[in-house]
Amino acid sequence: MEFTFLGTSAGTPTKARNVTGLALSHGGQKRWYLIDCGEGTQHQLLRTHHSVMQLQAIFITHIHGDHTFGLPGLLTSASMLGRTDPLYLIAPRPVKTFIDAAVGNSDSSLSFELRFVDSEAESFHWEDDALRVAAVSLSHRVSCRAFVFTEKNLERQLLRDKLEADGIDAGPAWGRLQQGHDVVLDDGRLALSDDYTHIARQPRKVIVAGDNDQPELLLKASSGVQVVIHEATYTQEVADRVGPWPQHSSAAQVARFAQTAGIPNLVLTHFSSRYQINPNAPPHIGEIESEARGIYRGNLYLAQDFARYTLGKDLILSTTERL
Repeated sequence: MEFTFLGTSAGTPTKARNVTGLALSHGGQKRWYLIDCGEGTQHQLLRTHHSVMQLQAIFITHIHGDHTFGLPGLLTSASMLGRTDPLYLIAPRPVKTFIDAAVGNSDSSLSFELRFVDSEAESFHWEDDALRVAAVSLSHRVSCRAFVFTEKNLERQLLRDKLEADGIDAGPAWGRLQQGHDVVLDDGRLALSDDYTHIARQPRKVIVAGDNDQPELLLKASSGVQVVIHEATYTQEVADRVGPWPQHSSAAQVARFAQTAGIPNLVLTHFSSRYQINPNAPPHIGEIESEARGIYRGNLYLAQDFARYTLGKDLILSTTERL
């Protein structure tokens, strides 16, 4: 499971950071998913190996422009490039209204079916053959969600001794059982895959949160999660000065939540445009890192545009140099 940051700035872009966008790959080299699509996201994608032709689904956390203004351009570009495969858009209802208006009022059309799924529905659940996705309601000025991505179809190992003890000889039935299928044997017995295989590892599970001033809302969903990606728009000092209206988290708030929840890997993103990379131009982005490290004892990362992270089957998160 790999994810690449396409933008890590909050509200407005900077010279070093675009607004929010994240590409998540899983289930094959060309299979990928987009989480949020701020203005300029399709241009950021040109610097990656991701193509809109292989995009499986788009997940939008909330309607705010720094998470959605790139959508009309990305969708119509996919159409102009000749995409015909359906594309899922998992988002709050206002996003569909926005897309319909933008496409309808710009003499544009789509060459593919855009399948809208309401992420605000009480019974929301989405999955394909690679991932299972749930949503958690967050606290922001508008309806906002975190998405919980859990991998499916983990490799099964055959219980060979049990198969042989039950008189099930090696052959095609073994292969079917290992693939997770139940099998009717030649003698009429039904062999259940769950009885003759076991899964030797834990599924990879990642939370990607939208804007949120109450990280503790993710506590229940964090069970078994190896990575949480969460906004840290300000340090606590700046958050106190700005006041509660923006409804964003400070680095301290997120760090306390992650420490309490026992999250092994925390990736912070969505930094206010006020924070600089140049250490001689305060406020410096390192202030966010220092505040979080003073509280959180797990593996902490500050996302950068085009930084890539890989969560291996061993549940270890590793980083790749920026593109």
